[in-house]
Amino acid sequence: MTAIKHALQRDIFTPNDERLLSIVNVCKAGKKKKNCFLCATVTTERPVQVKVVKVKKSDKGDFYKRQIAWALRDLAVVDAKDAIKENPEFDLHFEKIYKWVASSTAEKNAFISCIWKLNQRYLRKKIDFVNVSSQLLEELPKVTEESVPSGENQSVTGGDEEAVDEYQELNAREEQDIEIMMEGCEYAISNAEAFAERLSRELQVLDGANIQSIMASEKQVNILMKLLDEALKEVDQIELKLSSYEEMLQSVKEQMDQISESNHLIHLSNTNNVKLLSEIEFLVNHMDLAKGHIKALQEGDLSSSRGIEACTNAADALLQCMNVALRPGHDMLLAVEQQQQRFSDLRENFARRLASHLNNVFVQQFTQALLQLYNRSYFLSVPGHDQSSTLAQHSVELTLPNHHPFHRDLLRYAKLMEWLKSTDYRKYEGLTKNYMDYLSRLYEREIKDFFEVAKIKMTGTTKESKKFGLHGSSGKLTGSTSSLNKLSVQSSGNRRSQSSSLLDMGNMSASDLDVADRTKFDKIFEQVLSELEPLCLAEQDFISKFFKLQQHQSMPGTVTEAEDTDGGTLSRQHNAGTPLPVSSEKDMIRQMMIKIFRCIEPELNNLIALGDKIDSFNSLYMLVKMSHHVWTAQNVDPASFLSTTLGNVLVTVKRNFDKCISNQIRQMEEVKISKKSKVGILPFVAEFEEFAGLAESIFKNAERRGDLDKAYTKLIRGVFVNVEKVANESQKTPRDVVMMENFHHIFATLSRLKISCLEAEKKEAKQKYTDHLQSYVIYSLGQPLEKLNHFFEGVEARVAQGIREEEVSYQLAFNKQELRKVIKEYPGKEVKKGLDNLYKKVDKHLCEEENLLQVVWHSMQDEFIRQYKHFEGLIARCYPGSGVTMEFTIQDILDYCSSIAQSH
Repeated sequence: MTAIKHALQRDIFTPNDERLLSIVNVCKAGKKKKNCFLCATVTTERPVQVKVVKVKKSDKGDFYKRQIAWALRDLAVVDAKDAIKENPEFDLHFEKIYKWVASSTAEKNAFISCIWKLNQRYLRKKIDFVNVSSQLLEELPKVTEESVPSGENQSVTGGDEEAVDEYQELNAREEQDIEIMMEGCEYAISNAEAFAERLSRELQVLDGANIQSIMASEKQVNILMKLLDEALKEVDQIELKLSSYEEMLQSVKEQMDQISESNHLIHLSNTNNVKLLSEIEFLVNHMDLAKGHIKALQEGDLSSSRGIEACTNAADALLQCMNVALRPGHDMLLAVEQQQQRFSDLRENFARRLASHLNNVFVQQFTQALLQLYNRSYFLSVPGHDQSSTLAQHSVELTLPNHHPFHRDLLRYAKLMEWLKSTDYRKYEGLTKNYMDYLSRLYEREIKDFFEVAKIKMTGTTKESKKFGLHGSSGKLTGSTSSLNKLSVQSSGNRRSQSSSLLDMGNMSASDLDVADRTKFDKIFEQVLSELEPLCLAEQDFISKFFKLQQHQSMPGTVTEAEDTDGGTLSRQHNAGTPLPVSSEKDMIRQMMIKIFRCIEPELNNLIALGDKIDSFNSLYMLVKMSHHVWTAQNVDPASFLSTTLGNVLVTVKRNFDKCISNQIRQMEEVKISKKSKVGILPFVAEFEEFAGLAESIFKNAERRGDLDKAYTKLIRGVFVNVEKVANESQKTPRDVVMMENFHHIFATLSRLKISCLEAEKKEAKQKYTDHLQSYVIYSLGQPLEKLNHFFEGVEARVAQGIREEEVSYQLAFNKQELRKVIKEYPGKEVKKGLDNLYKKVDKHLCEEENLLQVVWHSMQDEFIRQYKHFEGLIARCYPGSGVTMEFTIQDILDYCSSIAQSH
């Protein structure tokens, strides 16, 4: 280490006018391989600066380099880690904490000691030395900064901490005395050896004088020694007295120790008594059940309100006693164990008594409800009773029984059910299953009877002769036996829905199935849904309150556990006797509702099938009503039983609606026209008008408007395609007439109804109507002036072939003579006769329903005048100067057309 110090002083610190005082070989904590040196240095020039310098070997290892330096005044804390045991680790707290591990404890201690001495000598701000042995922190004499030696007069070897202790500067007085002595000797500076000899002689003279002075004071010394001997004797006497006093106090001390020990035992006994009393009071206060509560649990009346309240309070008190948090060691006390066993017996007996009583209440309410149900449906069930009077009696009784009194009576036991749920889950689960079993049978009877009445009201038939009841018998709906025979029924077990055409769809005529019948069905269906919705919501609310289950909204799309029809387990992977978590309780409500109301969805599907069979238009009413109720239920709870069930039924209704639309399109494709009569307005075009008018009134402000818009799009495309198909197949009526009349009717319908999703189809219908009107007019006008038309078509063909217009008259077939010959064949009378025949033919082609005769005739008049002007232009250009003109004028044409129209 000495060689390293010399090398560092020579290579690093001497060039920087610094002196190395202490060095320690260190490495960072956790990084043993990267060694470096921490050096404590002072500058050789004033003012003195003290630093801690980190020196590291170069990467090549052939020389040292200065890496970083810290001023000692920035050092706040020196932590040696352990003041007793040897530990090479230490920390230096500058702006950040540096953790070091020295190569040896001795080096660490020497470095810390040097830092402490430098701090004491040069710094006003003292550094905190933590976990440092007091032996290392020795006080140094206070010196001034003037005592710092210059670097030239001191060797490197004297630069350690020992050199710091040996070197002391002269104070001011000493400097003054030396200066006086040197001034008294003239050669003190020029001849130092003579000056030293003189000082030596003077020192010897002074030493002799001191000895003589000491010899002269021997008498006083002897007197002093005698006084000291006397003082020692007095001290011995005082010690003897103190010893006697100490012996006397020793007995007092022993007595006081005994008193203190006795007081300690008394205090310990009092403390233990207080703690014991506290434990006893805790057990008595928390595990003592009042006699009144015990009597209520054993003999309390569970049928009266006062008895139920007393039992509820007693059950809560028992639960508190059983759930008290015992302190450590309490469970080892025999009295506590006996009391807990007593509480357990009370709980078991009361839970058994409560479960038995509630089961009896369930049975009693179930029996009472069945009696009311039998009384309600007595007239429907008695054979031979006048069914017309029964229907009249039940005309205002399409309602479901109200279970509110039953719920009110049972809710008195809600707190006891909560207690039973938390104390004996097996009995709680058994009560739940019994309740579901009783209620499912009761609701099944009530709901089936309710739907039975609804079907009778829809069909207007008796129970024995109705056609669409639960038993699938055949009968009469509205008196039209032939129309009813056209309905088809699918095989049993499948839902049947036979859609028909828009107005006369294979089951009834328009006179049999009017708006009043549809409105009646709509009201009945709405009343059915309005009765079912509050029934389900009331039962779900009761289940939540009575069985203490969570019924708040769960996340949409939550997968629920399917329940088998036999009422299987209420929860999956649930151990009996353990309360359900919140998410399972939400599922439990839904599963209980599924078990209790398992007949609602099949009955609704049967009712929907019946309504669809009566009239497929009913699917429109059902889609709107069902969509509204589903939307309402989802706003309350999107994952509830009611929302899920109505959503499933809505899928069925939507499927019926789609099937109705598909059947209508299929029946458009199957339309056959008569070959002997004119076509006119096609049936499905008129039926689309009726369908659209009815649908707009039904779907006004409906939530499922998008479904109707999709249906409109499919239907209108089917109408367009099949109108063109029929027009192509028509033999008696010209294709253009069929297209013109039907698309005019479609355009008028869409314009009147203002269906926003069919704006493009409305424009297309108008365009097709206009195009075919123009085509029909042009084609028809070629017949009364057939030769004239053919002549001028030939003229236009020659011009198109490249012959100049003024040279057409030189063509043999188109010269002036041929032109005059053709014109002479069409005098005014012939033209009027041809137009009259044309009017009659158009009148035969057109139907009276659309009333387009005058529109077509006016278009023909305009087209005839346009052709006349065109012919006159061709004559003027191709036969200039010939003087050839038509034998009738435009005014003649107007007169002919007007007189023909008025005569007919």
